Amino acid sequence: MRKNYNLEKRKYVIGGFIALIALIYLVRLFDLQINDGKYKQSADSNAFLKKTVYPSRGLIYDRNGELVVYNQPAYDVMLIPRDVQPFDTLDFCSTLNITPESLRKRFADMRDKRLNPGYSSYTPQKLITQLSSEDYGRLQEKLYRFPGFFIQKRILRQYNHASAANVLGNIREVNATDIKNDDYYAPGDYTGDLGVEKSYEPYLRGHKGVEILIRDARGRIQGRYEDGANDVAPISGRDLRLSIDIKLQEYAESLMVGKRGAVVAIEPSTGEILCLVSSPTYDPRLLVGRQRGENYRKLVNDEAWPLYDRAYMAAYPPGSTFKPTQGLILLQEGIINLSTTFPCYHGYINGGLRVGCHAHGSPLPLKPALQTSCNAFFCWGFKSMIDRRSKYGSSANAFEVWKNHLVSMGYGYKLGLDLPGEKRGFLPNAKFYDKFYSEGHWSANTIISVSIGQGEILATPLQIANLCATIANRGWFVTPHVVKQIQDTVMPDGLLDRRRPTIDEHWYSEVAEGMRMAVTGGTCRRAALRDIEVAGKTGTAQNPHGKDHSAFMGFAPYTEPRIAVAAYVENAGFGATFGVPIGSLVMEKYLTGTISPERKYMEEQMLNSSLYYAPARKK
Repeated sequence: MRKNYNLEKRKYVIGGFIALIALIYLVRLFDLQINDGKYKQSADSNAFLKKTVYPSRGLIYDRNGELVVYNQPAYDVMLIPRDVQPFDTLDFCSTLNITPESLRKRFADMRDKRLNPGYSSYTPQKLITQLSSEDYGRLQEKLYRFPGFFIQKRILRQYNHASAANVLGNIREVNATDIKNDDYYAPGDYTGDLGVEKSYEPYLRGHKGVEILIRDARGRIQGRYEDGANDVAPISGRDLRLSIDIKLQEYAESLMVGKRGAVVAIEPSTGEILCLVSSPTYDPRLLVGRQRGENYRKLVNDEAWPLYDRAYMAAYPPGSTFKPTQGLILLQEGIINLSTTFPCYHGYINGGLRVGCHAHGSPLPLKPALQTSCNAFFCWGFKSMIDRRSKYGSSANAFEVWKNHLVSMGYGYKLGLDLPGEKRGFLPNAKFYDKFYSEGHWSANTIISVSIGQGEILATPLQIANLCATIANRGWFVTPHVVKQIQDTVMPDGLLDRRRPTIDEHWYSEVAEGMRMAVTGGTCRRAALRDIEVAGKTGTAQNPHGKDHSAFMGFAPYTEPRIAVAAYVENAGFGATFGVPIGSLVMEKYLTGTISPERKYMEEQMLNSSLYYAPARKK
């Protein structure tokens, strides 16, 4: 039987097959020419060189308009790998004072996509960073000998003062994470690292520009493409004006030399931080230039932790600086009134429990208790509240009320400081003790130490200073911040809002009077200033790891406060020994600009004293 060949139908099959092949080619061509920029990039790179133009980074001034951080030019050696032609390696290395081995390693690291994720042979790559002026001059003269290489101008930071290192921060080269998280950055860019450089990076960095240069067939630059009509001009970063008084910062740092701890000074009415000192510190200029990496490693390995800002990262027992909060809570809850007295027999004695105290009159009401820093008064007051089941139902319920008042005053949580890395301290809740002692098996006596700022209570020096500012304002505070003004921009939302604790404002006046009495005739007598009314509170914080910590908080003037200070010195003994002198000297320096002759001896003591700290144990 003869087969029936239907040629009429076959032509459609063949035609469809040809159309399919054509469609595949068209899709592939579209993908290559439109979606895949590799070939366009290659073609463009033959004719054009797109150079990034880096903007000037915003300048940083102190509260008085003094320039603190500014820019200086730096030069990087860049190259386009596909344009590099054989060159005299020895000549290149001798010009830049590097070894051939170092050059080969730099090339290898540049091509390693694990170290340099953005590597492409068509795009500019960084070979050497931060040339000195001398190296830049020598290379510029010989650059024609090294095809494919060019010099990229960048901006580095310079500092007018060797202080406020952790406040200011620094800049560093971006890493893979930075590039992944923000498409603004490209390999070789710089970003803020620590301090205001990091927290205000979006304002400081500005916007990059682009300069398009035209090249001939040999890759030589012939000038700007279309006379720069397609160039994009960079936009400079915004300047910052800090709330920091750089002179006061330097002075406070000098008082803390040879000691570990922190000093925080706040303008109560605005929440502006006048100085934020962590000791030991370092010169911010160490983290600039080609030695940055080596210097950074030394700071990281320093057992004194200079990169760790104790002012808002370290959590300490507040000691007796905590007692004003207790007076406020007891008054607010109606546990005491201004006439309520408690006995002190050289301490709090209840059953077999004893919390020691120094000699003073007894019994005492609240204000004299603050004046003399009586431990017993606040232990008895705390017990009266926590064990009052007729009002609260249980110790746990009473403790939660107590804790919530403290939270409203700025303890237990971050205050919202405009610097990275702020810590919250520690404030236990009822569940913490339920878990530790079992539910219903604890009372005020079980945790009595928290009433005097010991036990589980931990606070940062910033939180202590903020409490002092709240008392100075008689019942409100503004979130502490170190930036006063951003050029042509409003401050972040909420940063300047007043915050009011759960304590009625009139009680703050009573506590402030007790703190005033502590200066006129109590534990803070060394804080007294000529012609200026000062209020203060000492703190001697027990430390299970060594000698007690010395603490102080105070504000002045009493009626119209301009400064609130917290000073905390590790392992320095009584609050009156180091905390009071350092804190009061900072107040006097800020308010008067000088130290009175009768207090010069105290200044000399603090400037010349140095405390011994045992080396940290190696793990």
